[in-house]
Amino acid sequence: MPRCIPERPDFGPDRHAEREVWEALEHQLPSDAILMHSANLNENGREREIDLLVLWPGVGIAAIEVKGGRVSYEAGRWYQQGNGSKYPLQDPVAQVQDARHMLQRYLGAHLGVRNEGRFAHLLAFPYTPVPRGWEIPGCSRSMVIAREDLVRAGEAVRGAINTYGDGEGDTGKDALKRMAAEILRELPTTSGLQALAAEHEARSDQLTRDQGRILDLLRYQKRAKIIGGAGSGKTWLALEQTRRLTKAGKRVALLCYGRGLARYFARITGSWKPNERPAHVGMFHDLPLRWGAHHPLDPRMLTDDYYNRHLPRTLMNRARRQDKSELFDAIVVDEGQDFESIWWEAIRLCLKDPAEGGLFVFADDSQRIFDRKGNPPVSSDPFVLGENVRNTKQIAALCGSLSEELTTPRGLSGAKVRLLETEVPEVIGRADDTVAHLTEAEGWAPGQVALLTTKRKHPEQQQIIDLRGWDGYWDSFFDADTVFYGNVLGFKGLERSVVVLAVNGFGDPARSREILYAGLSRARSLLVVVGPRQLLEEVGGPGVAHRLDDAEPWIPPRG
Repeated sequence: MPRCIPERPDFGPDRHAEREVWEALEHQLPSDAILMHSANLNENGREREIDLLVLWPGVGIAAIEVKGGRVSYEAGRWYQQGNGSKYPLQDPVAQVQDARHMLQRYLGAHLGVRNEGRFAHLLAFPYTPVPRGWEIPGCSRSMVIAREDLVRAGEAVRGAINTYGDGEGDTGKDALKRMAAEILRELPTTSGLQALAAEHEARSDQLTRDQGRILDLLRYQKRAKIIGGAGSGKTWLALEQTRRLTKAGKRVALLCYGRGLARYFARITGSWKPNERPAHVGMFHDLPLRWGAHHPLDPRMLTDDYYNRHLPRTLMNRARRQDKSELFDAIVVDEGQDFESIWWEAIRLCLKDPAEGGLFVFADDSQRIFDRKGNPPVSSDPFVLGENVRNTKQIAALCGSLSEELTTPRGLSGAKVRLLETEVPEVIGRADDTVAHLTEAEGWAPGQVALLTTKRKHPEQQQIIDLRGWDGYWDSFFDADTVFYGNVLGFKGLERSVVVLAVNGFGDPARSREILYAGLSRARSLLVVVGPRQLLEEVGGPGVAHRLDDAEPWIPPRG
């Protein structure tokens, strides 16, 4: 039996597949080998986990990615099936290859052994049979431990290392012990809040993908409204519905109101295969401009009347004159609560069949932060997303106290919400102190952190807009090395692991509750609220007051 780290892993209720492979290797590897479960790695804020890691003296090192359920590879994509559902998987070959290379770089930096030893990676599908002749680019059959291979899992690992392992250096017992010790030395730095966040976000991503079953129910629906509170996975579903419709051969438009969300949609859909990319992606107001509407150069003409009435009417006129080939079979709208009545009429005319064409609207009325009262032309009852799958339980409880929709938190328990009480004039300065402490003292990567204001822009946000323009500003959201500075109004539909919510007042008192709700829900794993508690309780009411009693009073060192 090998040296097992930990001696008795806690696999949890959702990791049966890892247990199956672990127990097979535990009984088959020699006593001088090392078998590790859940080796966590962190490289410049990018976190990866190796499900199982084998260090075998005289043979080499193998990273193993384990997938449960029934796994399949169809038309260039991976799928996983279980409990009656089938959903796409992130490429497990790329996952384990990336983690393995990160491990090699880490060991190389700390021990100088990057090109020593023999490193290989494998996949393990303990519940899936794989034919002997199966092979795809980048993954041969001998790199897979399938259901029928569990009885010889140890030999499968040895064979993969011997055949595909790179490096010719020392794989002796002492060298591998040093590697194991170095990996274990790294674990304490990722076992705190960052490791907890990584575990929560990996789980929430899986739960979000599981929401795809809602779209299976909509397969034969031409129109639907899907509603749910913050964190229910609406934005992912809007993207996935767009991808599915386009792949089915339909001409699709994906629309939203916010500039940031539109930029996010463009980046995500741009990475899809050509046959999955929609015909149009962007803000509602981009569509009339696409079809030739005049856009004033004088900023004084860019009024509410221009956006709320002139452009929608222009779109209606343009749509009536468009060749039918330019119109859409289906339109998907995210953050639909932001749309005005006349916008919906314009959208209907953009369909090839205005009466029966596809229309799928994702919305949350509790985030209706603009004074618009439009309702989409969908006659059927809405589908309700009743679970919060994106936020930790602590964040979900706080923002849920402001929602009209009752949701069940499905995320993991995480860090307490932190409350830094300060008066409005001091909010920005104290929020800056908080960001500095999080990134410099606590080790959060800048790309994991967003500072959001509830009223006036942060000076850093305005400076980036002035220097780079709106597109350049929103591109900074995707920069892993940069803290993102934004305003709640523009950040709806987006999220970061850590959000510092700077409550520096509210521009529209009538919409302050909705703005607070949207801001609180943008953090996935850690939320720090900076502002006067009295104002928070006045806006949020008894529910927020009660939840703030559970928050951690917090004061970072001043910068």
